[in-house]
Amino acid sequence: MAQSPTISIPKKKTDDIDWAGPIRTVIAQSYGENPDNYALECAAFHRCRQDAVKGAGSDVTARDLLYKYFGQLELLELRFSEIRARFPWHDAFTSKLATQSSLAFEKASIIFQIASTHSSIAISQNRSNPEALKRAFYYFRTAAGMLKYIKDDFLHAPSTDLSNEVVKFLINIMLAQATEVFFEKLIDEKKAPAMVSKVATQAAYLYTGLTEEVKDFMGRGIFDRNWVTLLQIKAKYFTALSHYHRSITDAAAGKHGESLARLNVAEGLAKEAHRLGRNFGSDFVSTYSPTLPPDAGTSILDLTKSLQTLLTEKREEASRDNELIYNAVVPAEATLPVIDKLTIAQPIPIQEVYANPDVQKVIGPDMFAKLIPFSVHESASVYSEQKAKLARGEVEKVEIADSEARSGLETLGLPAGLRKWKEIANGGLEGSEESGIPPEVERWATEVRKGGAHPVIDKAFSDLEAVKRRVDDELNGISKELETESRDFEAMRVEYDALWEQEPSAGLTRALRRDLKSCRDTFTAASASDAQVVQLWQSVQQGLAILLSGNDGLERFLASADSQAGQQPSLLGMADDPTGGDTALQKDIARKVDEIEERIGRINKMKRERALVLKDLKEKIQSDDVSHLLLLNRRSPNVEPRLFAAELEKFQPYQQRIGMTIQAQAIVLDEINSLYKTLTTARGAREWLKKAQVKEKRRSEAIARLAHAKDGWAEVRETLERGTKFYRDLGDIVAELRGQTTCFVATRVAERGRLVAKAETERTKTSGSTSNQAPPALPTKSPASGIENQFSSMNLGSTTTPSLHPPPPPPSSLYQTPAATSPPPASDPYSRLFETPGISSQFSLGPTAPSTYSTQPSAPMTQSPLPPPPPSQPYYRQLPPPPPQQVPTAFSSYPPAPPVQQPNQYPYQQSPPAPQPPQAPQAPQAPQPYFNQYQSSLSGLYRTPAATSPPASDPSARLFETPGISSQFSLLTRGEVENVEIPDREARSGLFRQWKEIGNSGLEGSEDSGIPPEVEGWATEVRYGGARPDIRRANLLGRGGQSASENESPKSWLEG
Repeated sequence: MAQSPTISIPKKKTDDIDWAGPIRTVIAQSYGENPDNYALECAAFHRCRQDAVKGAGSDVTARDLLYKYFGQLELLELRFSEIRARFPWHDAFTSKLATQSSLAFEKASIIFQIASTHSSIAISQNRSNPEALKRAFYYFRTAAGMLKYIKDDFLHAPSTDLSNEVVKFLINIMLAQATEVFFEKLIDEKKAPAMVSKVATQAAYLYTGLTEEVKDFMGRGIFDRNWVTLLQIKAKYFTALSHYHRSITDAAAGKHGESLARLNVAEGLAKEAHRLGRNFGSDFVSTYSPTLPPDAGTSILDLTKSLQTLLTEKREEASRDNELIYNAVVPAEATLPVIDKLTIAQPIPIQEVYANPDVQKVIGPDMFAKLIPFSVHESASVYSEQKAKLARGEVEKVEIADSEARSGLETLGLPAGLRKWKEIANGGLEGSEESGIPPEVERWATEVRKGGAHPVIDKAFSDLEAVKRRVDDELNGISKELETESRDFEAMRVEYDALWEQEPSAGLTRALRRDLKSCRDTFTAASASDAQVVQLWQSVQQGLAILLSGNDGLERFLASADSQAGQQPSLLGMADDPTGGDTALQKDIARKVDEIEERIGRINKMKRERALVLKDLKEKIQSDDVSHLLLLNRRSPNVEPRLFAAELEKFQPYQQRIGMTIQAQAIVLDEINSLYKTLTTARGAREWLKKAQVKEKRRSEAIARLAHAKDGWAEVRETLERGTKFYRDLGDIVAELRGQTTCFVATRVAERGRLVAKAETERTKTSGSTSNQAPPALPTKSPASGIENQFSSMNLGSTTTPSLHPPPPPPSSLYQTPAATSPPPASDPYSRLFETPGISSQFSLGPTAPSTYSTQPSAPMTQSPLPPPPPSQPYYRQLPPPPPQQVPTAFSSYPPAPPVQQPNQYPYQQSPPAPQPPQAPQAPQAPQPYFNQYQSSLSGLYRTPAATSPPASDPSARLFETPGISSQFSLLTRGEVENVEIPDREARSGLFRQWKEIGNSGLEGSEDSGIPPEVEGWATEVRYGGARPDIRRANLLGRGGQSASENESPKSWLEG
C-alpha cells in the first residue's frame, strides 16, 4: 500500500554574525572581568552558531546542532540578557530579509529551524515500519510543540513565517499529519472499527479546518498551491474513511440501514477525492514543491483510487444484503448520527524535549559556566542552607539512635556481661578468659623494664641531691658573709666610737637579705616537695617489683587475687558451677546468650548501615548543585520554593532508610531486655553473679595497683628531671646573689681599712695635741732604691683627715662606697704596674660612679714631710650590674606544688623568676603558694653594690680599668696565685712583677729609725680589712664560682 504524502516546514536562511564582540563587551561591562579570559568560549559559541545554521541538512545531525546552539543560546541569555547583536534572517516562505538586534528574534528563528528539521525527519520515515511510524508520530508532535512555543512566547514577529496566524496554521498541519500517522498505526494493528472511525473523524476535522484557513492565504502567495490541493484531498479522504469504518460498526450492531447510508456517503467522498487526486498528480512537480515528497502525486492518486474501489464494492455488497435479507430503511445523510472525534496528537512542549537526557548530553556543558549572576548565587546559598538543615536533622537522629543503643546495652552491662554467662554455661568460673595477663599490664611491664626503673631513679635522686647540696652551701655562704661583715662593722664602731664614719650595714644589706630570704624560702619549700617525691617512690616499690618480676610473677600476682575472690563462701552451698551440673539449664543459658549476642550484632549492623547511609547522604548533599536550574528558571517568578522542594525530595530515600533502622533498633532493644531479664532470673544466677563480681573487683584492684606503680614510676622520673633543672636554675640565681654579696663585703672591708687608718690618724693627732708635743720630723731619704723610698713615694691615703658631711639618705642601690685617697706622686714605683695594658682595669672594682659620701679635706699634719695631696676623690666605683639571668621558659610548664596527701605531684612548677627593680612597699596580701612568693620576692636579686672610680689624676687608675684585674689582684694579695684568671699573658706578667716587687720590699730593714705614720695607717688598714679572706670573697665575683682553667697551671701562668 502506498504511503500517504505529508508536508514539511521550509527552512529559514541567515547570514554570518560576529558573536565575540558583543559577548566581550558584556563581560567587561557587567561582570568587570577581562574578556581575554573567555576568548576560547567566545570562539566556541560563534562556531556553534555557524554549524547549526550554515550548511546543515534536515537529518538527525542537523537536529543535534540546532539543539546545542539553542541550549547554549538560552544559557547565554540568562547571563547576558542585555546583549545586542544584528541577526539577519530570511523569511521561510517569502525569502524576505528581516534583521533584528533582539536576542528573542534569534531564538525564535532557531526554534523555527528545529520545527522544520523535525517535520523533515518525520516525512522521511518509512511508515510501513512500526518503529519508523512511531518516530514520525513523535517528530510531527515535537514540531508542533516548537511552533507553539513561538506562538505563545514571541509576539510582534518581524517576518511572515513567525507571524501568529502562519505559525498557528503550521501547528495544525503538524497535528493533522500526526493524527494521520496514528490512524495508519491503528490500521496496521487492526484495531476496532469504532476507534478507527473516531481517529479518522479527528483527522478529517483537522484537514477540513485547514482547507478553510488556507483560503485566507491564497491571495498573499505565502504557501505552495500544492499544499492547498493536498489538504483538500485529505479532508475528503479521511471523511470517507470515517464513514466507512463507522458503517462496519453499525453493521455489526445490526444497523444495516445506517451502515448502507454511510457507505453511500463514503463512496461519494472517495470519488471526489480521487478526482482531486488526478488533478494533483498531473500538476505536481517535485522541484517546485521541495516540502513534499517526490512521489506525492502518484501516491495520493493510488490511495484515493484504492479507497474508491473499496467503498464501491462494500456499498454494492451492503445494498444487496439489505434488499435480500435485512430490508432496513436507509436514512438520509443529514439524519445520520455525528461520529465522535478522538484527539490523539498533542504538541510536545519544548521543555519536555530539552529535558531529555540525550538532548542535554548533546547540548553539553555551559560554555560560560564560570560566569554566574549574583542573584543565582544568592538563591543557591538559600538552597544550600536548606540542605544543611536537612543534613543536621539526620545527623541528630543518627546520634540519638546510637546513644540510645549504647545506653540501652550499658544499662544491662552488655556485651561485656555476657562473658560471665558464657562461663556459667560452660560449667563455672574456672578457665575464665580473664585469668591471663591483660595486654595493658604487659605493656606497663615492658615500659618499666626498658626505662631502667631503679638505676635511672637512683641516679636522678643522686643528681638532685648534689645540685641541692651546692645550692644549700651557697646560701649558707651568703648568710655567713653577711653576718661576718655585720660583726666586723660593729666591732669597729665600738672600738672607734665617734671616730667611726662608716655607714651601718643593716640598711645597706636589706635588699641582699631580702633576696637571700626569698631564695631560702623557695629552697625550703622545694625541699619539702622532695620529701613527697621520696614518699611516692617508696609507695610504688612493691608494685614495680611485681612488674619487673616477669610474666610468671605477674601471673602469680593476678592468680592470687583471683584465688582470694574464689574463697568467698557460697550462699546456696554451690561450688563454682551455679547450675549444679544441670545440663539442660546450661543449654538454656547458652541458647539465650547466643540470642542476645545475635541481637547485639544486629544492632551493630544497624549502626553501621546508618553511618553509611548518612555518609552517602552527606556526599549527595555536598555534590548537589542547582545553580544550573536556577539559571534556567531565572525569569520565572516565585520559582525558588517549588524548585527547592522538588530538589530536596531526592534526599527522601536516604531519610527513609535511616528512619527504618531506628525503628528496627527499638524493637531489637526490647527483645534484648526481655531475654536478659529471663537470663538473670534463672536458678542460682544471683549467687553466681555476686561471686563473679567479687572476682572481677579483686582483679580490677590488683590491676589498678600495678597501674599506680607504673604511673608513680613515670611521675617520679619526670618530676626528678624537673626538680633537678629547677635547682640548677635556682643555683644560678643564688650564685649571682653570692657574687653580689662578695663584692659588697669586699668593698665594705676595703672601706673599713681606709676608715681605720683615718681613725687612727685622728686618734694620734688628738693624743699629740693633748701632750703638746710635736711629732718628730721624718728623716729625708735619698731617691735611692729601697722599701723606704718605695713607701715614701706612695700616697695610698691622704695625710689630711677629711671631715664628713652628714650622710645622705640611703640610695636606691644596695650600697655606696666611701671616697678614695689621693693618687701617688709621679715618682711612685707602682706607676709602671698601672701602665701595663689591660692590668689597670683588672684592679678596678667596676665602672666609675659618683660616690654618695661627700668628703672635705682637713688641716694637713704638721709632722708629715709629704706635700699636701690634691682634693680627695672617691676611689671605689660601683660595679656594673650583672646581666639579668634569662631563666629557661620550660619552668613555666611545671605543675603547681601538690598537697602533702598527693605525693605523686611535684612543686617545680616554674623557674625562679628574673629579679625586678625594687618596688615601693605594698599593702599586705593574702598568702600565696611558696613559689609565687619566691617569684615576687626576687625583685632586687640582681642589684649590685655601688663603687666609685679613682681620681683622674691617680696614675694607678689605668690598672683598675682592665675588667677583672682588681679581683685577680686580690687573689695575689692573699697568695692564691693558682686561682688568678687574667686572660692577657702580658698583663699577668706585669701584675705579678709589680706584686712581687711590693712583697719582696717588706716593711723591715728600713733605714729610718722609726715607722712613718702613713705606713702604720696602711698596715692597720690591711689588718682590719681582713686582707686575704676579704679579697678571697671579692675574687668570687671575678671568678663566677668557677675553678681555674684545667689547661693552664699556676706554674705556666707565672711563667707567662
